[in-house]
Amino acid sequence: MREAIDEAYKTALKARDQRRTATLRAVNAAIKDKDIANRGEGKGPLASEDILVLLQKMVKQREESLAIYTQAGRTDLATVEKEEIDILNEFLPKGLTEAEVEEAIKAAIAKTGAAGAKDMGKVIASLKADYPGRIDFGKASGKVKAALG
Repeated sequence: MREAIDEAYKTALKARDQRRTATLRAVNAAIKDKDIANRGEGKGPLASEDILVLLQKMVKQREESLAIYTQAGRTDLATVEKEEIDILNEFLPKGLTEAEVEEAIKAAIAKTGAAGAKDMGKVIASLKADYPGRIDFGKASGKVKAALG
């Protein structure tokens, strides 16, 4: 994952693509910040799963900004945020559809043998292990709770 981002950054630099270069530079900076923080805690560099989480967080931040800019009528800033979201999404695995999420939840409940709301953590942990970066767990947790409830 780290190498793919570095290669895309180098390609963007050579192509003089300013938006892509700036976005990927921000990604690299965020990864290095996390690596430094981990080193202070005695951990190693970020794994690909951790980089996925970081990218998802960056996308979510930009989506929130996009909504604010759109609501305020700032189409120029909204366009910038949309372009950055598109660039970041290139490095994220394709998300599951609503129906696929429902099926994944049913499979995780069966796999873990979850019986009630107290087993929700097991189900979410199973989903995170099986579908890293492909499910929005903020939305999925409500569906898991409903399925167990």
